[in-house]
This record gives sequence, C-alpha cells and structure tokens, in this order.
Amino acid sequence: MKIYLDDIRTPLDGGWEVVRTCDEFKNLIKKIELKDVELISLDHDLGPESMKEYFKNVATNYTLDYNNINECTGYDLIKWLIHHVEDTNQELPLVYSHSANPIGASNIIGVVNNYLKNKRRPQTSIRHNPPHTT
Repeated sequence: MKIYLDDIRTPLDGGWEVVRTCDEFKNLIKKIELKDVELISLDHDLGPESMKEYFKNVATNYTLDYNNINECTGYDLIKWLIHHVEDTNQELPLVYSHSANPIGASNIIGVVNNYLKNKRRPQTSIRHNPPHTT
C-alpha cells in the first residue's frame, strides 16, 4: 500500500490510497498495519491558513511561521506518525514529501531523517514529485 496525503492533488498512478485531511490520514493509519505500507507521501499545506502563509511568507520572504497556521499540516502529521510508531512499536515506512512548499517539505523530511538517524537507520526521506492532477 502507498498513501498519498494531499488536499488538492491526485496522483496519476492509480497505486495510491489518497487521503485529503489530517483526520482521514490518522484514521487510516490507526486502522492498518504499517508493515503493509510501502510508502507515505505527504503534502505540507493542507488548508487555507497554510496556503496563506505560503504566499505571504514562504514564497516572498523564504520564511515559514507556524504561529500563523492553526490548522493541521503535513509537518504536524509526520510528528504524530512518529509518536504513533513509537507508541505501537511499529516500524516507520518510507516517507517522502511532495509538497510545493519547499520549507514545509524540508521540515517534514528533516523530522523523518532525524528520527531515522536516531534509530541508526539510513536517512531515506526525500522530496519527490509524482505526476498528478489538481
């Protein structure tokens, strides 16, 4: 299974389980065994507040202020997922970010690779861009 979290885009490759919201993502993860998940791809900006922050600060000032975002982001979800993995004694599957937000994508990747480094596992998280529609 491959999981693709994005509020707008849909991957062209039909091999993804697409989820649109933080709650959908959490509910799916709680329902399945992560050992059956080959890859998780996360978007960062999942709603209007994060998109506003992207256009106001990321695109123009190269900064990202999470104090301006009160909704869930892909960054929040990766931190939640790592806690879930630790709490349930599961392995973290391969996690990528496909976010157009370069700072948000880097934050997601950084959290994943830091976790993997501390677990003495190869740091495998990258930014990728699977073909998609909007």
